[in-house]
Amino acid sequence: MNFRNRLALPAAFLFAALTLAGCQQGTHPADAMTKAASPAVPQAVAPVPGVAPSGAAAAAVKSIHSPGMVATDEQLAAGQCSAKVVDAATGEYLPDPACTPGATDPAVTQENLDSTICMSGYTATVRPPASNTDKVKAESLREYGQTAAKTTEYDHLISLELGGTNSVSNLWPEPNKASATGTTNPKDAVENTLHKAICTHKVTLSAAQNAIAHNWVTAVKDLGL
Repeated sequence: MNFRNRLALPAAFLFAALTLAGCQQGTHPADAMTKAASPAVPQAVAPVPGVAPSGAAAAAVKSIHSPGMVATDEQLAAGQCSAKVVDAATGEYLPDPACTPGATDPAVTQENLDSTICMSGYTATVRPPASNTDKVKAESLREYGQTAAKTTEYDHLISLELGGTNSVSNLWPEPNKASATGTTNPKDAVENTLHKAICTHKVTLSAAQNAIAHNWVTAVKDLGL
């Protein structure tokens, strides 16, 4: 070994030792760059038990079997929810997705369409009586911060004719256009179009349910109908 190599060897050992120490202490330059580039993780906010947080992201569509009676699957506070105005002149309003994500009846499946939603008179077999819905509608109006109006329909987001269910998470007080004289609203036509598409096998049951739950105003277009 020549003199130059004798000097180089200790220097190499010294560099390796310094590098190892830096890695152990988390001071390696690459570590510092990674830490600087990594965003801080936000602290989770603890939810209030039994109450969905206002302004939260849309929850997943639920699956609830409740024929003939509204299931109280959510506990919402007065003024917690707010409908989104898409076009007030034409009566296009969307429910608050955090309060009304939609819910389907697991008893309705792609395999039994002919004996459920595609059978004439099906909705009458599962629709709750007014004595049940009127009470829940009054509570929903308070939750949405609305006053009672004769043109406001207590509407299923995923309608019964599309395999929707009777639950608080699938019902909301739907405002109507200012010129309306009754509860007939533009969403009714969308529901009829999707129902026909399901029963003629142009779209699947789940595709139609998800489309109307996501945005009933664009559901027909989103499904290419």
